[in-house]
Amino acid sequence: MTETDAPRQANVFAAMKRGARCTFMGAALFLAACQSIVPKGPAPAPPTGPVQPTGPEVVQGLPTDAMRHRVALLVPMSGPNAGVGRSIANATTLALMDTKTDRVRITTYDTALGAAAAVNRALADGNRLILGPLLAEDARVIGPIAARANVPVISFSNDNSVAGGGVYIMGYNPTQSIERVVGFARERGLSHFGALIPRGTYGERAGNALLRAVEQAGGTVVSMQTFDRSPASITAAVKKLQASSSYDALLIADSGRVALQVAPIVRKNGGATARLLGTELWNTEGTLAASPVLRGAWFASVSDTLYRQLATKYRARYGASPFRLSSLGYDSVLLTVRIAQDWKPGLPFPAARLRDAGGFSGIDGAFRFNRAGVAERALEVSEVGAGAVTVADPAPRGFGE
Repeated sequence: MTETDAPRQANVFAAMKRGARCTFMGAALFLAACQSIVPKGPAPAPPTGPVQPTGPEVVQGLPTDAMRHRVALLVPMSGPNAGVGRSIANATTLALMDTKTDRVRITTYDTALGAAAAVNRALADGNRLILGPLLAEDARVIGPIAARANVPVISFSNDNSVAGGGVYIMGYNPTQSIERVVGFARERGLSHFGALIPRGTYGERAGNALLRAVEQAGGTVVSMQTFDRSPASITAAVKKLQASSSYDALLIADSGRVALQVAPIVRKNGGATARLLGTELWNTEGTLAASPVLRGAWFASVSDTLYRQLATKYRARYGASPFRLSSLGYDSVLLTVRIAQDWKPGLPFPAARLRDAGGFSGIDGAFRFNRAGVAERALEVSEVGAGAVTVADPAPRGFGE
């Protein structure tokens, strides 16, 4: 257990209009009212200078503190996902520093040592809110235990099936990303959609999302093929796609790295003029704009504008680059700090405040939790250009537009 006072393969939105920015300068940034799929970010770069401490000091037990809210952060601090967990934990520290709050105490518990043990320790220590866990399988364990103690859980998973019963999901949702980019494509006259879907849980969800999104947008899915990411499987799927029917838009529902492998095969086998579409997973691939075959491709994701500023501050403090999911940790603290303004220490967390219809705004833009406990996000559509990825359609400011 550590305390502070301050993915596996990359896995882990109805069309809206122009969106908003929060100011992230070096001062406080406050939220404005307004499966087990873990996306793998870039491995943190080696430090180039003196490295600041990478985590809070290890302590034995919690000191008595009746003036601050006790909030638990449950993430993997050891094991294969420790890099992601450490990035999230460090980002929560930055959020506490930036908000300059003296009302919230965050204690980190290592879920890699056992999700049940971590949540039981957190509850025994008197925490009234849980941020995390990262993995859906851990959320399934932690949720019911926390619910019996009337403690809400704000998980960083993107698996909708674990939401509900006091568990809220903050992770980036492929369903919303696909709805957003399909709606954008339909507005620009594209109507016949094909899809290349990876086998597995993420692919199943992406395929179902595409079928619903295209139907709602008034288009037609002419062919959907699955693949297992091997070169032979990818080529076979593309040839089946070519033989089945024509399409003017093609969703490659996988990471940007896989899209870079798939796109040249598509261009040579019936998809020379098709508009390529991607999911939120493309947002973590920095080499898309170097590929001529991806020029003009669209994908929907959260905005990176404020995240780039967070990453710069993170590198300055910790001497390494954060994983992209670190913004979830940062925004979860901002949400907590905002609600803490009207939350008296010692009382249960006012979970009803999480369901504010106007939503919140943070590093990743506007978001709100729906009735199911899943974060709905205001997404922007990006276009891959020659040497740069640009914003084709900005994210909305909030949910009243």
